[in-house]
Amino acid sequence: MIFEATDIEGACTVELDKRADDRGFFARGWCSREFGDRGLASGIAQMNISFNRRKHTLRGFHYQTAPYQEDKLLRCVRGAVHDVLLDLRPDSPSFMRHIAVELSAENYRTLLVPKGCANAFLTLADETEVTYLVSEFYTPAAERGVRWNDPAFRIKWPAEPAVISDKDCSWPDFKDERSLVASADQE
Repeated sequence: MIFEATDIEGACTVELDKRADDRGFFARGWCSREFGDRGLASGIAQMNISFNRRKHTLRGFHYQTAPYQEDKLLRCVRGAVHDVLLDLRPDSPSFMRHIAVELSAENYRTLLVPKGCANAFLTLADETEVTYLVSEFYTPAAERGVRWNDPAFRIKWPAEPAVISDKDCSWPDFKDERSLVASADQE
């Protein structure tokens, strides 16, 4: 596996180190030892599958709060997605910044989304499927979200969503808790 750091601390893309021959190729897509040796998420609690019928379906932004925060390793196994990772860790040097990565069945790339970051994707093709390994069990009471078009983040999507859930459309505007605490201290 070939690990590439991103501009978001703790997040990386992982490219396959393919061993090819006449049959095709073989590659490792996950190894707890290799991830652990790099200080990355190395435990898996669940594997989730997201199937999306239509191009320009948007899912996210989703994350879980402590103590149920989760690392996610996403891979698109059919079709393609424009995946956006958003850093919501107040103590991170990349707080409130985001990166975008194209994941596709063709490029085999994976994206590691660290704890405290939210994730969303927009499908770029019909019949798109994404799988992701998750380090924590889904806990409904800890689920949170950020609206895909929240003006606080100025994210440029490659297209307007054609399909999006009511829940993902209705997350409230993001409030930077650091500025809320500072305001309360000045009163």
